[in-house]
Amino acid sequence: MKKLIAVVAIFIALTAMVSAQTKVQSGTWSVNPSVAGYNMDKNTGERTMTIDVEFPKPFDTKPTIFLSVTQLDADKDANSRFNVEAMSVSRDGFTIKVRTWADSKVYSISGFWLAHAEK
Repeated sequence: MKKLIAVVAIFIALTAMVSAQTKVQSGTWSVNPSVAGYNMDKNTGERTMTIDVEFPKPFDTKPTIFLSVTQLDADKDANSRFNVEAMSVSRDGFTIKVRTWADSKVYSISGFWLAHAEK
């Protein structure tokens, strides 16, 4: 019985240590005509917008970034083409690159970001 209690105590301690080492921060992003230089609803060809994200608290190590798109307003008369990617990831922040191309017209697009790092 003492061995079982010791094993359970060690398991709980290890779980607590692992949980304490995992760092997560999150936020939202959006590009739309109110952003200076917005061009994703004009012309044709490749058009991009970038958003610089600074973490409220820097990570100890470079985090992994997850991006999602939660809203898209695009022209109904053209294909909806878009790409969203994280670039220049560091312990202090990263850049979100939003891209469209061809005859697509994106009037606004937004989503969430999540940064996760061990330690």
